[in-house]
Amino acid sequence: MGIKSLTPLIKKHSPDSISHINLYKFSGKKVAIDGSLFIYQSLLNSKNIMKNKEGIITNHIVGLFYKLSLLLSYNIIILFIFDGKPPIEKYDCIQERKNKAINAKCKLNESTSIDDKNKYEKLSIRLSPEMVNEVKKLLHLMGISYFHPNIGEAEAIASELCRQQEVDYVYTEDMDSLVYGCPNLIRNCVDSSLKRTGIVSVINLDTILSDFNITMDQFISFSIICGCDYCPNIPKIGSTTSLKLIKKYKNIDNIIKNNNYDFPHNYHQSFNNAFNIFTSYRDRKYNIKDFNSSTINPDLLEDYLINNINMNTNRVKNSLKKIIIH
Repeated sequence: MGIKSLTPLIKKHSPDSISHINLYKFSGKKVAIDGSLFIYQSLLNSKNIMKNKEGIITNHIVGLFYKLSLLLSYNIIILFIFDGKPPIEKYDCIQERKNKAINAKCKLNESTSIDDKNKYEKLSIRLSPEMVNEVKKLLHLMGISYFHPNIGEAEAIASELCRQQEVDYVYTEDMDSLVYGCPNLIRNCVDSSLKRTGIVSVINLDTILSDFNITMDQFISFSIICGCDYCPNIPKIGSTTSLKLIKKYKNIDNIIKNNNYDFPHNYHQSFNNAFNIFTSYRDRKYNIKDFNSSTINPDLLEDYLINNINMNTNRVKNSLKKIIIH
């Protein structure tokens, strides 16, 4: 889910924190990728569900291959990070997503039109261990390093690697990364007038803090009040009001003490739990040398994509040419 309405608020109050940059300018840079989000995007963004000869869904492999190939063609060094076991505070959010998938599956079974069947089949997909293993195989063949922790959120680990200058950027659509302290976040272009291949937006955390005129801890507090995966929302409080409250009262204790909003049951404890999650990754050490690494194997990669995933031969060969020359 990320932080509710954070992007439009940044665009309004901190436009200078957002730069629009062509991917070729990241040549030679290390970029940590929020892997689970990339996989879900690949599963859901294509118009139709794609399957191989065995009837296994392949959208995630096809989408990831072309996305990662584009980055590699610009000589970008990729570190792919998977989600580990999430904190218990996220379970309500996860259950809500599961329920949406179950409801979509029910509607799929009731649908008669092809368009509706495609729509609900996509919405019913959940990331499975088998899909994760297929992605790992793809990464291994592409020579892309990856890390799959037992416990931990991918965007949090990626953000801390960036904060410690182990990587230069984090690539994700999840604005939680800023709350975890990511100094420089890459996401798909947020300016609709500039949306074309190769253009991304880079959001700088220090500029946001300066323009908002708040501290990092206050930014975390403001983000939790906006609405996040780890804490229930406060009715009638959106991002604009959240920013005003934290700037006026400085912390959650003063906000609760001086306002009569309908705070959810045990909100103060839930807030503190969420705050602790967002700060718990600070100064943890993640050694990039411990990542699973390999070198690209063009022949095996081509065979896997064409014969196992049933991708178009010419498109695969053309993409491989762009990668191999780097």
